This record gives sequence, structure tokens and C-alpha cells, in this order.
Amino acid sequence: MFTRYALPAVSAVAFTFAVLQMTKAQHKSPPVTPPVEPARALYPNAVAGAGLVEPETENISVGSNLPGIVKAVHVRVGQEVKPGEPLFELDDRQLLAEQSYRRAMLTGAKAQHQKLLDMPRLEELPPLRAKVAEARAGLDDKKALYARAIKAGRDGGVSEEELVGRQMAVEVAKAQVAKAEADLALAEAGAWQADKLVAAASVAQAEAQLAQTATELDRLKVTAPWVRSPDDGSAPVTFRVLQVNVRPGEYVAAAPGTAMVALGTVGRLHVRVDIDENDIPRFRPGIPGTASPRGNPRATFPLRFVRVEPFVIPKRSLTGGNTERVDTRVLQVIYAIDSPNPGLYVGQQMDVSLNATAP
Repeated sequence: MFTRYALPAVSAVAFTFAVLQMTKAQHKSPPVTPPVEPARALYPNAVAGAGLVEPETENISVGSNLPGIVKAVHVRVGQEVKPGEPLFELDDRQLLAEQSYRRAMLTGAKAQHQKLLDMPRLEELPPLRAKVAEARAGLDDKKALYARAIKAGRDGGVSEEELVGRQMAVEVAKAQVAKAEADLALAEAGAWQADKLVAAASVAQAEAQLAQTATELDRLKVTAPWVRSPDDGSAPVTFRVLQVNVRPGEYVAAAPGTAMVALGTVGRLHVRVDIDENDIPRFRPGIPGTASPRGNPRATFPLRFVRVEPFVIPKRSLTGGNTERVDTRVLQVIYAIDSPNPGLYVGQQMDVSLNATAP
């Protein structure tokens, strides 16, 4: 009884379910609008490229000349600085102590040099002259004793040995006189010229060491670099601080490629466009173009050609697209955005379309 009525009912339900599923499968879904409208080619013969917004002076990554502990940071993000203004400085206690030591060494070297220049010292000459007079008096005394000995020797009152001793005493007295006179002449002549040159060299060496320490102290204070304005080569540019990646108390190393502070001029923005190596034959320097911010293709900015960097490099700026190749090389072309207040930020990605049919 169950089999007679249940099986047809189950078959009917299964058939109905299959019909509904087939009907749904054949139903076409309505078109889905993407959340972000993709970029469009604005020219019939366009050369597309990925652009990156950068300052007119490019991004200047300021590092440290020397490693050390950060003592103070003098700037903040968004602040405008002029060339030569301090950005941050490192701990200088060791170099200040070294500077004091070398300043004392310089003072000692100058005093030694001045001492040689002021020789002879007037107070030293009278004792030397007195020694000369004393030696001469001693010589006269020895000569007198020798003369008496000779006279007495004729009468047989002095032995030959004593006579020779008197004669040797006279020779010794002569040598003492010569020595005293030589010491006086040496003192009156002053310092030797070679000694003066050695002392002067010591002063120069101490001054150079002190200047070296002063230079090292100056290198601990990192300042904004001197960059000339592209419009007026005689005037320096004014920077804006884009990033500050250092804090007081942190240790920084003088490693290449490490940006402690990022600077750039944002009055006029540039776009660095990467042109794929397959599109290079269709590109010509000077052709105009248009750029749109990533995610807002309706906002367009006309581009003015600035220059080509004639060196094809591996692609480094990636857009994240599924069809993007990362094993390609690109030619980098610089374009300027002349629109006032474009509302763009440094580092923002742009979709660039260049008019390859323009004359």
C-alpha cells in the first residue's frame, strides 16, 4: 500500500524540484556595476602607464652622517623648512668632551711654541754670565799656580809629578771656560729654528684636530639640504616635511637608503610614469597626456612633458593588478601637473594615458 502511493509522490516532488533548478540555471543575472570604475583610454592611440605622484624635487630621503642616539627632533610632518634649518640632532656629549680635551692640547702646543719664540729668557742670562766669569777666574788661578810651580821646579822645590798635575789643572780650567762660554752663547742665540718649526707643526696639528671635532659635532646636527629652485636657479627651494621616521631616544645608524626624514616641494607636483618596454616604440618625448587618480577615473589632470630618464630599469612600482607583469622593464618619464591645488598626495598612484597620435 505504501509503495503504491508513496513512490509516485516522491517522483513528482523530485521532478518539480528538477524543473525549478533548471529554470533558475537558465535565468540571467543582472549586470553588476564594479565598486570602482576602471581607468579608460582617452585617446584612440594611447600609451598607458602607471604613474606615481612625487614632488618637483623628487623625494629627498634625509639620513644621518653618523650613528648615535637621537637627542632632539626639530620638525614635524607638514612643516615647511628652508635649506640649512635643523631637522634632528644626535647625542653630542662624547664629542663635546673630546673638543674640550683637544682645545687644552691646542693651548699647550701654543704655549710651547711661544716659549721657543720668546727665547732667550732674560732672567737666565745673568747666571750663565756669572758661570763664565767664575770659570775664567778659576783659569787665572790655575795659571798662577802653574807658574809658581814652574818657578819652584827650577829650584828643585816641586816634583815633576806635581808640575804635570798643575799643567793638567790649567787645561781643565780652560775646558770649563769654553763650556761656560758655549752655554752662554747657546742661551743668547735663542731656540733652534728646527725646534720652532716642530712646535709650529704641533700647533697646526692641534688646530686641525680641534677643527675635526668641530666638524664631527656639526655633522651630528642634520639639516635640510641645499637645493636650487628649478625656476630660479639662484634661490633655494622651501621644503615640506613629508615623513618623520625618527624619535628622541632612538638609535639611528648611518646606513644607505635609510630615510629618517623625507622632504619634498609640493607646490608643483610631478608624475613619474612607468612605460612598459613593449610600449616604448610607440612613445615619443614631448607627447601630452592625462592622468587620473587610482579609484577616481572621472577626475582628470592634463600632463605636461618634463623629461625622460633614458635608462630602462626593472619595474618596481606595482599596481596590484591580476594581469600585471613583475618581470618587465620600464622607461620612466616625468610629467608635470600644472593644475593649481590638484588635491593629490605625494606617493599617490595615477592611471596615465599618453596621446601617441599627437604631433
